[in-house]
Amino acid sequence: MTEKIVLVNEDGIRTDGRKLSELRPIKLEVGILSNADGSAYIEQGKNKILAAVYGPREVHPRHMALPDRALLRCRYHMAPFSVEERKSPAPSRREVELSKVIREAFEPAIFLEKFPRTSIDLFIEVLQADGGTRCAGVTVASLALADAGIPMKDLIVACAAGKAGGHLVLDLNDIEDKEGEADIPVAYMPSFNAVSLLQMDGLLTIEEFQQAINLALEGCKQIYALQKEALKAKYQAIKESTEVTEEE
Repeated sequence: MTEKIVLVNEDGIRTDGRKLSELRPIKLEVGILSNADGSAYIEQGKNKILAAVYGPREVHPRHMALPDRALLRCRYHMAPFSVEERKSPAPSRREVELSKVIREAFEPAIFLEKFPRTSIDLFIEVLQADGGTRCAGVTVASLALADAGIPMKDLIVACAAGKAGGHLVLDLNDIEDKEGEADIPVAYMPSFNAVSLLQMDGLLTIEEFQQAINLALEGCKQIYALQKEALKAKYQAIKESTEVTEEE
């Protein structure tokens, strides 16, 4: 008989040393791929994810072009080496589903009507996975879109809350995601107080569900501030580089 994993101890501390409402450490970097129109990188806990944007550009095949707006295409993919047991490089059903879910989360935010008969292609590559990759993928993809100069109503930010070890917790890691009771990924536009993605896996009471949503939104607001800092850091570096060049 396997021993039950203690996800939250008596002091309210989780398996990775975090408190119940504490995010994993997050590192964000913008503009790291020179050949993409926009790119960004995120480390969230042990997750390592890269996002790249190409476009607006001519649609191939041409018959897929839309006369009134841009065609937004998204590919979420986990590298074969991103998990402990090597996965097939072919897209799994989960990856196809998450590609669709992430695309639909971004459609309300992007001014697609400004670029008719073009495509905007978004690639999200998970280099190392540790739970919550769809949320981290949304967060980093939003920065890549902004880096590409794609006009958006607001940055999209995503975070999950759920239930693990009988407690409501923020930003579930892999073991909490697999062994916990529930997981609720949320994508959010803070400036509009609008949710563009809401999913749920597991069982919660109505009261727990409402509390978990509020917890996830608080997490989103914290990550949103980090997104804006990452964008500012890139353009501050460009400004300083330009000033140095002019002085020379």
